[in-house]
Amino acid sequence: MPIAVITIVGRTLLALLFILAGAAKIAGPQPFLDHMAAHHIPGVLLPLVILLELSAGGAVLIGWQLPFAAGALALFCIATAIGFHLNLADKAERTLFVKDLAIAGALMVIAAGAART
Repeated sequence: MPIAVITIVGRTLLALLFILAGAAKIAGPQPFLDHMAAHHIPGVLLPLVILLELSAGGAVLIGWQLPFAAGALALFCIATAIGFHLNLADKAERTLFVKDLAIAGALMVIAAGAART
């Protein structure tokens, strides 16, 4: 399979994570607001999160402004790991923490690769 096809498929799979998450927050925001409140994160940030997930996710999907879009999502993933998953004594939370950092790493690779071209 050509590298270009693999790159597009990989970007698509990664972008869908954020696009679908943003759409889910629009469809039913209350569980997300409750989760944010439980972690002392202001609910007023939810519209900004939705905007970031949809716009940067869409940009990664179509390959537009990749250094900025992927970089913004990488920072978001790091913030999410720190804001929601710092209870590292809990195995599930530890897994989510590492998963968020791994996704951030993948997004950094995309951002760096796009910045080189």
